[in-house]
Amino acid sequence: MAGQLTLDERLHAYVREVSLRDDDVLRDLRAETAGMPMLQAMLVHPEEAQFLALLVRLTGARSVLEVGTFTGYSSLCMARALPPDGTLVTLDNAERWTRIAARYWQRAGVADRIDLRLADAAESLDRLTAEHGTGSFDLAFIDADKANYPRYYEQCLTLLRPGGLLVLDNTLFFGRVTDPTAQDADTRAIRELNARLRDDDRVDISLLAVADGLTLAHKKP
Repeated sequence: MAGQLTLDERLHAYVREVSLRDDDVLRDLRAETAGMPMLQAMLVHPEEAQFLALLVRLTGARSVLEVGTFTGYSSLCMARALPPDGTLVTLDNAERWTRIAARYWQRAGVADRIDLRLADAAESLDRLTAEHGTGSFDLAFIDADKANYPRYYEQCLTLLRPGGLLVLDNTLFFGRVTDPTAQDADTRAIRELNARLRDDDRVDISLLAVADGLTLAHKKP
């Protein structure tokens, strides 16, 4: 049985060469974000965003929830995968970065499918539950402040319909999850979440060792 591949730069480049379906809007958004070196690591990998779009299509999602917008790359990709009457609600608290996102959503022709909520994410999730009720989203994606992941998980699971899909980014967190000396709040929260997911019989899960770790959690009907 073959072991897990180590994805060096050459192999990573090959993966993108043979699988990434790119365009000028996506390239320009990545380039603009790359111009902010301290923040570039917050941008999802392009192949990961393409995978998210595929999940939207595979699940037939019409309503998508995203926690963590940043400059809007994953929002753009998922919104493109929605049907014309689909909606993506994305939550963030930083107008500076989401202004960039809004420009590219408009350029890509998907701004009318995206509902941006600028506020504390946990408060926004509570408001969405009050507005729409439980089980009102088909797919949810969490990629925000790590210390609050356990809380966001519970809130998103409530908002997700039975049979819906929850996707969580950064669940290997730069490999820090296996480092016993890493005891910061973010790393501890990811460890707590991973253990909770493993033992949570409300969901079926798979942790994919891609990018920085991507966990899929299917809410059981």
